[in-house]
Amino acid sequence: MVMVDLHCHLLPGVDDGSKDMATSLRLAKEATANGITHALLTPHHMNGRYVNHKQDVIRRTREFQEELRAHGIPLTVFPGQEVRINGQLLEALDHDDILFADADGRYLMLEFPDDDVPHYTGRMVFDLQQRGIVPVIVHPERNTKIMAKPELLYELLQRGCLSQITASSYVGTFGKKVERFSRQLIAAGQGYLFASDAHDLPGRKYELRQAFEKLQREFGARLAEQYSYNARAIINGEDVQPNRMKPLKKKKFWLF
Repeated sequence: MVMVDLHCHLLPGVDDGSKDMATSLRLAKEATANGITHALLTPHHMNGRYVNHKQDVIRRTREFQEELRAHGIPLTVFPGQEVRINGQLLEALDHDDILFADADGRYLMLEFPDDDVPHYTGRMVFDLQQRGIVPVIVHPERNTKIMAKPELLYELLQRGCLSQITASSYVGTFGKKVERFSRQLIAAGQGYLFASDAHDLPGRKYELRQAFEKLQREFGARLAEQYSYNARAIINGEDVQPNRMKPLKKKKFWLF
């Protein structure tokens, strides 16, 4: 069975993920033990701390694939980036310094700051879509501003963006609040796929299989298969059908 992970930090020594090749190989073994067969390597890019240029990531991914083969680890990897939304993104696209989730340049793994959705996000999404690019918003369930104002994500999804929920968020690794919000997004049709976001850090491991098992228990086999299909479709540059979505209801409190 093919299982695609569209978001992980396995490349050694390039960001806050794996620190060296030995760690990367260990993480790759953990990935395959969790059922993953194909992984998009997504080091942070343009996030204010890390810059990982397209050609460097392509070269390092090729080297890593050779190491995987040499060590008999059955994981196929592809070069990608977790791109932070920023004012220079369109310029980077013009200079061919952005990697996509697919070879045709259709799906972009787009990250927001942990606690913000920048005021220019709507305009940036419009500009990306004008270029034929579909933003895939990564781990919105851990963004504190989206948690406080879930309508921000709903509006972006209504405009054609997709969303990637971190498997560990849904299974509870990041705490009950994030787990609950992840479930709410899924129930509202505001999730499209799982990814690991694996790092060499506590609590940032491979839990895709566990997330799919939980999804099947709580929402049924059909939705679990849809999440798996969407990840495969994105990495192949194929169409992803829009979900039937509903906005999250805001909680009401008694005033005293």
